[in-house]
Amino acid sequence: DDAIVVLENVSRHIESGMGRFEAALRGAREVGFTVLSISLSLVAVFIPLLFMGGQVGRLFREFALTLSAAVMISLLISLTTTPMMCAWILRPQSETKPPGRIARFFEQAYERIQQSYARALDLALVHYRLVLVMLAIVIALNAYLFMIVPKGFFPQQDSGQFTAGLRADQSISFEAMKAKLHQLVDIIRKDPAVATVTGFTGGSRPGTGFMFVSLKPLGERKESGQQVLQRLRPKLSRVTGVSAILIPVQDVRAGGRRDASLIQYTLKGDDAAELKLWTYKLVDALKRQPGLVDIDTDLRENGVETFVQVNRDAAARLGVTSRDVNNALYNAFGQRQVATLYGELNQYRVIMEANPETTRSPQALNDIYVPARAAGSTSAASSSLSANPGLKDVASGQTLSAAPTTMVPLSSFATFSERSTAASVSHQDAELSGTVSFNLGPGKAMSDAQRILRAAEASVALPASVRGSFQGNARAYQESQGQQPLLILAALVVIYIVLGILYESLVHPLTVLSTIPSAGIGAVMALMLFNMEFSLIALIGLFLLIGIVKKNAILIIDFALDAERTRGLSPRDAVREACLQRLRPILMTTAAAALGALPLAIGFGEGSELRQPLGVAIIGGLIASQLLTLLTTPAVYIEIDRWRRRSPLESELGRDSAPVTS
Repeated sequence: DDAIVVLENVSRHIESGMGRFEAALRGAREVGFTVLSISLSLVAVFIPLLFMGGQVGRLFREFALTLSAAVMISLLISLTTTPMMCAWILRPQSETKPPGRIARFFEQAYERIQQSYARALDLALVHYRLVLVMLAIVIALNAYLFMIVPKGFFPQQDSGQFTAGLRADQSISFEAMKAKLHQLVDIIRKDPAVATVTGFTGGSRPGTGFMFVSLKPLGERKESGQQVLQRLRPKLSRVTGVSAILIPVQDVRAGGRRDASLIQYTLKGDDAAELKLWTYKLVDALKRQPGLVDIDTDLRENGVETFVQVNRDAAARLGVTSRDVNNALYNAFGQRQVATLYGELNQYRVIMEANPETTRSPQALNDIYVPARAAGSTSAASSSLSANPGLKDVASGQTLSAAPTTMVPLSSFATFSERSTAASVSHQDAELSGTVSFNLGPGKAMSDAQRILRAAEASVALPASVRGSFQGNARAYQESQGQQPLLILAALVVIYIVLGILYESLVHPLTVLSTIPSAGIGAVMALMLFNMEFSLIALIGLFLLIGIVKKNAILIIDFALDAERTRGLSPRDAVREACLQRLRPILMTTAAAALGALPLAIGFGEGSELRQPLGVAIIGGLIASQLLTLLTTPAVYIEIDRWRRRSPLESELGRDSAPVTS
């Protein structure tokens, strides 16, 4: 923008017959203050972003620092290198070849645009109060659109990969879970869009598994990743006894629980039974809400534990000790190191265990036998003699023999019982917790998910002893939503302060800020037109627009103020001449910014979904601001000039002593 403004102004003087070097010096001097205002106000937009916290703050901080450095370097180049190049490269029309057919077409098009704009401008200046009413309507429409636009955290990408979390009954055996996993993998592998699929089960969480799926490149498949996912969901649901939760792999995801679903809501309480009750009630309420899929919870108490109740009197009659029972159970269901084999270089531990085929069910307890001694022998003596069969009587010197040992079934003196239990207990902030997780259905945004969950929470009337909060992506989105209005307000305040210092005026910065609502309405309407959410990427585009579109007002205001101060023109005549004189650089800078954002809006390659909202928001905001600000800015300028003349404070600031740009 800076280089375009300088180049256009120098070219205008050369076209009027001025020498190249004189035109370069005068052109750069005339727009020097304008370029400085554009650049400093653009950098001012990003100052509040530097103070954001969390993951979103880190993203914005790098963006703000990079862009601010680029803008300041651009300012330096445009005021030094650009005029020098204009003086050496540009030529008067008398020394250049006649324009070609394409050049004549653009010249004629620009002349027609300028003539049409002059007629519309004259009409707007006559009825400038009506234009101000239209601007007020635009501001109100801005607020309405920002309330109804679907909002999200980050756009969902088609990365060509997605994961699947598997959930089954906690009492399921490893062999049964492995069979279920093979069925799911076979279903996914047969899909024509799938390249590879990997799955595994086991670990510390019984009844769970995981799959990682890679799709074919976009050029080799007709469907998007979301379409493939929607096609696989009903097929996988036909496998009974296990549920598969599919989510696409994203470049940016905030931390959360181990649940596979994208959105997580955690309930905390002091009583486990109460927490379980209300968590399941909330899950049932969410299942009745449309637009949500893969609804699940990490509260699972369908694991099975088996109790062995020993009849101590019966065990004592048989000569069975507690230690014998513990050893027998450990030998059957555990592992015991019984020896070590030493080689030349390594040593090998020998592990003894029962045949796993015989210990996969609690029914194996009926096949366990425990050593029993003859009645009348003390347990201590029997244990000692069993461990040391060569002991002798000190008095007589005769060898003592252990009591005869027999093997009796464990079931002869013990009873077995089963009950359900939780395989794990979750905590958050040292409190018992239960997490409800779910994914969004087609056409639903993060803001819809929050609204649906709040409605479900209200329908079950959670007690005060059970408290809920979002986690993961939903929590990061919630925090960013709370920061967005403050960030936009802070950016506007900083711009006002910077422009107030530059113009030495309290009112004319308001003329510049009046251009921003038109950009906002254009950005939001463009996102809604292309069915995109107002995500953090779109918010970045909005901040860029705040910095870009105010350039139109700065170009007009600088020229109008100079015309008023140096030539004594009235505010109406000065702003009219400024609008017509600065129309060409305004169109050029807007076209340059829009064309620069066009590749982002079109989207090329994998992961383009993450960049598209940025391009769409910028182009939509630029188009709307171009159509509106060229008419609203002169109307606001005239009205604010009336305020200035009535303000004693503005007069005390010495408006006539403001910088003269020519």
